[in-house]
Amino acid sequence: MVRFFGLVLAATLVAGGANAQEFVRNDCRSTVQATHALKFEDPKHALWYKRFWTGSCADLSMCMSGSPNWNDIVGKLLIKGGPAERATLLPKACRLGQMIGMEWARDRRIKRIKTADLKTFNALLEASGDAQRGVEQVELKARSMISQR
Repeated sequence: MVRFFGLVLAATLVAGGANAQEFVRNDCRSTVQATHALKFEDPKHALWYKRFWTGSCADLSMCMSGSPNWNDIVGKLLIKGGPAERATLLPKACRLGQMIGMEWARDRRIKRIKTADLKTFNALLEASGDAQRGVEQVELKARSMISQR
């Protein structure tokens, strides 16, 4: 029964339900592509994408919930960058999350970005003295990994 409801939720995400993007930070919603416009490979892909943003493992087996998740990471980046960088940093961080999240959420046999890579990306962002530069470094690394198809 729980599995059924999980598949219904995932199908709603894939089909673009009314609140399909409610799990993305409010300030990222205008920047990232609407969830219904994303091309999920299957319902589980959509659920793992939600896990990436929220840290919630609802309806997922073999999942560890918690932080860091992308909503938290964006918040930390905005604090690090400060008010002067917010206008340029926010859209970059949100788009980066969408790119990384869509790849990480794919089936483990085909994805190019693994959980260990997320930890590396987070460490790079935390170690960078400049939030903008950290986002740019992670973006280059992620793009390189994704393009190795």
